[in-house]
Amino acid sequence: MGFVLDNQIIAQVMPGILTVSILVQICFAKTVLANFVFGDSLVEAGNYNYIPTLSRANIIPNGIDFGMPTGRFTNGRTIFDIVGKYWYSFYFLSATSHKLLVVAIPCKLFVACFLVFFFFLSFFKIFSPGQELGFKDFTPPYLAPTTTRSVVLQGVNYASGRGRILNQTGKIFTSFLSPWMFILLFPLSSSMIIEEAKAINFQVKLIDCTIQMQDIIGSIGALAALNLFGTALFSVTIGSNDFINNYLTPVISIAEQKLVSPQVFVGTMISRYRLQLTRLYDLGARKLVVANVGPIGCIPYQRDLNPTTGDNCVDFPNHLAQSFNAQLKSLITNLSTNLQGSKFVYADVYHIVADILQNFISYGGNNANFSCCYFIGRFGGMVPCGPSSQVCMDRSKYVFSDPYHPTDAANVIIVTRLMDGDSNDITPMNIRQLAEL
Repeated sequence: MGFVLDNQIIAQVMPGILTVSILVQICFAKTVLANFVFGDSLVEAGNYNYIPTLSRANIIPNGIDFGMPTGRFTNGRTIFDIVGKYWYSFYFLSATSHKLLVVAIPCKLFVACFLVFFFFLSFFKIFSPGQELGFKDFTPPYLAPTTTRSVVLQGVNYASGRGRILNQTGKIFTSFLSPWMFILLFPLSSSMIIEEAKAINFQVKLIDCTIQMQDIIGSIGALAALNLFGTALFSVTIGSNDFINNYLTPVISIAEQKLVSPQVFVGTMISRYRLQLTRLYDLGARKLVVANVGPIGCIPYQRDLNPTTGDNCVDFPNHLAQSFNAQLKSLITNLSTNLQGSKFVYADVYHIVADILQNFISYGGNNANFSCCYFIGRFGGMVPCGPSSQVCMDRSKYVFSDPYHPTDAANVIIVTRLMDGDSNDITPMNIRQLAEL
């Protein structure tokens, strides 16, 4: 039976559709989130593309499944790229289902079809925070020229490849830009030149400097700025470089390990991290996801560096990570208790990745140890991914994209568990629950 609408019915339906659409937008406006990402190469989105450094990923074959090199240290997307697209995809499927129902109706008037589609298009827009907040094209890197003031209001990725907690980490790499310097730059205009960032004495500025959120407050006002930061999602993924490129650096770290015990080193990291996370809270962040350090003893780089372990993960790096993670979990609980209005969430990436490595076949993988992008080493872990590297044919079957970083496929699994996982994966709530507060 046909579905026939005349002009009179259209005239009656149009106001209702428009009214419902507007009311839906108003009712759900508070659920829209901005996304601010801090961290290291695990979540870098391309900041290193804009500074002279030996540590960058905007070269082939990085980004092979992204369509081109983007500055991400993986074959595709990072964890917090996918967090945005997770929302986008979920609601896209929902909206698409509705759209297909509309198309199936044998409408005889194009206008009627358009009006119905407009309603569902509004639904799609409202219930896809990722798209609404810039996730359609992924949260942009801070240093990109196109990351202007209006974009900053929707979320920015401040992560840098050699990001670290301690200032002495990563000095062997040129032009290092700490992600915690980006916390200081966070309120400022993106036109600030990189030389100014390098000149900051971070330790002093982080503790003593009072930050004035000049650009954002100037754009939308102090009250709106506080509301923006209070409802936005902040994430911090950092700590691995402090071990890999500092305490575990081959040859160079021998003297340090003799002088500084693992307990003292980890304790120093936690003490500094406390100050940094508190500074982020002082800037207005209230919803914070803090990822712990993964099983770094299982990455191809560490496996090749320690051949006597055979096919097993390297114990010492993993013990360091576990020690740090135990203290970090206590720190997150303490900060949530003592910083009024804060919601700190502890993301147990170590547990998730360890489970993926142990049960990779059940996840559809067939290689949990070897780097997909490889050049030298039994596990392909001795040389970073670059133009001279070979690349596996099916990246979806690998856990590691390169000697250090997960593949897009592994990141999808991690995000799925962070979004909807239980307390074994993320505590005291998952990201979906945090976002809905």
